[in-house]
Amino acid sequence: MSRITFPAVDTAAGATAEVYAKVRKAAGGKLPNMYATMGQLSPSLTAAYLDADAALNTAGLPRKDLETIKLLVSAQTGCDYCVAAHNMLGKLAGLSADDVRAIRQLENTGDAKRDALIRFVLGVLRQSGTVPADAVADIRAAGYTDAQLLAIAYAISMITFTNTFNRINDTDVDFPAVE
Repeated sequence: MSRITFPAVDTAAGATAEVYAKVRKAAGGKLPNMYATMGQLSPSLTAAYLDADAALNTAGLPRKDLETIKLLVSAQTGCDYCVAAHNMLGKLAGLSADDVRAIRQLENTGDAKRDALIRFVLGVLRQSGTVPADAVADIRAAGYTDAQLLAIAYAISMITFTNTFNRINDTDVDFPAVE
């Protein structure tokens, strides 16, 4: 059970109600528990996160790549909430059930570019200090541009934020169970 409770969302008013409406619009009418909790704690931070996510979605990485990053980082940090969310969202973005399972379990997906992305993100997560030049050369050789490297870094930082919050809160998972 979530550690931070939120009031009935239908009673939200003011800035909280506004950010809930923004989430529902972006999420096809749904208000996931993470956003319900964040929105009542800080509508301004939640709105800023939504704006940042919208900017990330226009930063030049295909949706499948963004969901690969978000699912991979979530699995590595042990955020069950975000794993469930991005397992589902990855499939909606066009990743197969085998792809999302392989990403979660650090297995090859069979897509050389996606596997290069996974190796690169894992290296960023696991190694401290400056990312080795050969890792940057490898991701560029896989077909990623410098602008996409910026988007990769941004995606890692954004999902790390939600992973951390959901792990602190132990947010009730309201996405389909991961098979």
